[in-house]
Amino acid sequence: MSETLYDSFEKMGKKQNKEQVPPAAEPENKKPSSSKPSKKTPSSSTVTSPAHKSLEEAFKALDVGDLKEQLAHSQTLFPENPSVWLKDLAGYLNLHLTAPEAEPTLSSYAHDYPYCLTGKELKGVIKGLIARCGDILPDLFDHCVYTMLRELDRQSGEPLHGYRVCIQAILQDKPRIATQNLSEYLELLRSVQNRPVKCLTIMWALGQAGFFDLSQGLRVWLGIMLPVLGVKSLSSYAIAYLERLLLLHANLTKGFGIMGPKEFFPLLDFAFMPKNALSPSLQEQLRRLYPRLKVLAFGAKPESTLHTYLPSFLSRATPHCPDDMKRELLSSMTECLCVDVQSLGVWRQLYTKHLAQSRIKPPFIVSVLIFCLTNCVRKNLEETIQSFRVTNEEMRDTVESQDLQECNSLCQNLQVKMRGRGFPWSKLLMVLVVFVAGFIAHDIRSHGSFTDSSTAKHLRSSGVTAVSQQAWGKISVYTKQGFRYDLTFLVTKYLRTII
Repeated sequence: MSETLYDSFEKMGKKQNKEQVPPAAEPENKKPSSSKPSKKTPSSSTVTSPAHKSLEEAFKALDVGDLKEQLAHSQTLFPENPSVWLKDLAGYLNLHLTAPEAEPTLSSYAHDYPYCLTGKELKGVIKGLIARCGDILPDLFDHCVYTMLRELDRQSGEPLHGYRVCIQAILQDKPRIATQNLSEYLELLRSVQNRPVKCLTIMWALGQAGFFDLSQGLRVWLGIMLPVLGVKSLSSYAIAYLERLLLLHANLTKGFGIMGPKEFFPLLDFAFMPKNALSPSLQEQLRRLYPRLKVLAFGAKPESTLHTYLPSFLSRATPHCPDDMKRELLSSMTECLCVDVQSLGVWRQLYTKHLAQSRIKPPFIVSVLIFCLTNCVRKNLEETIQSFRVTNEEMRDTVESQDLQECNSLCQNLQVKMRGRGFPWSKLLMVLVVFVAGFIAHDIRSHGSFTDSSTAKHLRSSGVTAVSQQAWGKISVYTKQGFRYDLTFLVTKYLRTII
């Protein structure tokens, strides 16, 4: 029977512990053996620190000097094995940070809790040791995760704060470590799917990378949390983590290129399809995040990628899909056709395959396209609709259906609508302005001057000239007063600066 990743790690840890423990020094005076069994002295490894009321109190009580001595002793005993130093660090922290354990996701705390509680001196010790052992940090990360899982198997397991601190310290500097073995961790997650606390612990540990690097957080979410989004006990944390991740990183450009159609459309279905594995409240929460997920999926150059999304949008746009889903699909397909010109070619190729879907799409899209598309794209759209009509005529001889008749009628109406021109208000206004200007010029030329022209007489008789002169007089007065005030202010300010 093949060993699991967990079993191999357990054996490796036991073997390493046997090799790393130094031999005990022999006593100078050996006592003769007695028939009575001698009492066992308690091992120092079994001595635990007293429990504290809170984790803040445990951090304050932690003796950083003693930690430095322990690490120095470990480095003296094992100078060529930095893995031991790191494990001693994690073990020491977990042994002394004895405070009540919170729920495994720490959702009610800050995203960097409990690492944010470390003082300056302790943080310096942790960072200094991590900087010296960069090559084996993935091993320490795995050690912390698997040790946490083993502690959860014990009925009276120890608190896990020390291992959490080490995980956050590692991923703060090297968040890519969390995504190096996502497939193995997904396999492990599925193997303990009936143990929600273990699953949430794994998801929490891997998810810490996202708070320092959006791209790594998205990889963790898509690789670990999306596959179990339908699991009732895990879906709440998965969506809460995604919401916190997107709120923490306002600049979504750093997450471009991670999500594609393969990852995007399951999210679309979860967000808009009714009666799926998500509860209504979680579905609504995911729907609020959907616009930002859509931006991440379309990426930095939607004008060259949206045509790859159109087939999946089109396949979902059935006449019987829910109204919310239908509106989103039509809006997305409109965006595809408006932004990426290649989408029209894709739509043309898939027309006969998705005849029923095409029937619900054109009326909504064309009303937007006619006013928004450039001339080049509009020409392509006209060619596309013309090709639809040709296809309809060819299919009429072999297929006779209501869908075909309705599509043919729609294509004909759309062609008429696109070729039709609205009333030319702009041209009419331009002609009117030119006519009025020409009339005034002819009037002035006929009477020799503007004062003697019919236009001037009409303006005087209607009172427009008097009102205009009065307004001009007020404007001149106020302009002069403002100029004098500005000049006085500037001179006064200048004199104050030189005196």
